[in-house]
Amino acid sequence: MKSLFLIPLLWVTLALPLAAQQQTREEYILKYKELATETMERYGIPASIVMAQALLESGNGNSRLAREANNHFGIKCGSAWRGESLAHDDDAPDECFRVYGSVEESFLDHGRFLDDSPRYQRLFDLAEDDYAGWAEGLRACGYATNPNYGAMLIKIIEDNRLYLLDQGVSVDYADIRPEQQEVVLGKDSVGGIPVDQYTVTIDLASGRELRFNNGVPYVEAQAGDTFASIARDFRMSRKRLLKLNDLSGEFDLHGGDALYVGKKLKRSPNTPLNYVVKPGDTMHSISQQYALRLKNLLKINKMTPDSPIREGQQIRLR
Repeated sequence: MKSLFLIPLLWVTLALPLAAQQQTREEYILKYKELATETMERYGIPASIVMAQALLESGNGNSRLAREANNHFGIKCGSAWRGESLAHDDDAPDECFRVYGSVEESFLDHGRFLDDSPRYQRLFDLAEDDYAGWAEGLRACGYATNPNYGAMLIKIIEDNRLYLLDQGVSVDYADIRPEQQEVVLGKDSVGGIPVDQYTVTIDLASGRELRFNNGVPYVEAQAGDTFASIARDFRMSRKRLLKLNDLSGEFDLHGGDALYVGKKLKRSPNTPLNYVVKPGDTMHSISQQYALRLKNLLKINKMTPDSPIREGQQIRLR
């Protein structure tokens, strides 16, 4: 796999308030971000949406339902619920809410609840990273009665950079003083999302250097690395890392190989219109070079995974 063009790394941070008696929003995100990602992988709901709903519905994990029932999404019993329940005042007094044995059960039941309900099926046709579409769709489908529900979810996602979770990049926070905050200059972006004054610190275990190609985060493999070791450092499964790079099965990994740790793009206006095939190129290597999803690159060129390419052939990139 060819190494990619390297883009300078942005090291930026977000202030973290000191915890009082109640759990802070940042603490909640750090504690449960992996559950949001697991729900996304299992049910196809953006992790940013899962986390934003959990934060909003549970009051950062401080609500009565969250504390006494492990119910972080405000899901009521409904006719199909056969588990324990808790009476709680909501739209009416003493309404029936589901009780879970753990927070993990609450997250997974939330995914199952949306996946099983005909009311929300149209949302699963949205792009995997369309958190705004999901937020407004949940409001329109009646998940909550508040007419501003969609806007509230979007604000939580953007204020806390939760869209990074949708790309498989872990969100972390640094406990710094205001005078230590760094301002990002220019029109840089993280994961294709424009950066304003602050962004969160990426969770870079083992001192890995995060780079960006066409707005998509990637790392270069080091000598002795495996897919499993890189996946572990970025808090994701080996299977997900392979999927992000359009790989399946066993492949040799070498030092200097570039691996994306966020979702590649379906299309990009930042690429040339066409690419001329060079010796040794494959459709996969071209997709990696421009941070484009292989499936979409094949579709643009009306090709299948088995379609041959030849030197000098022009491949459409957008």
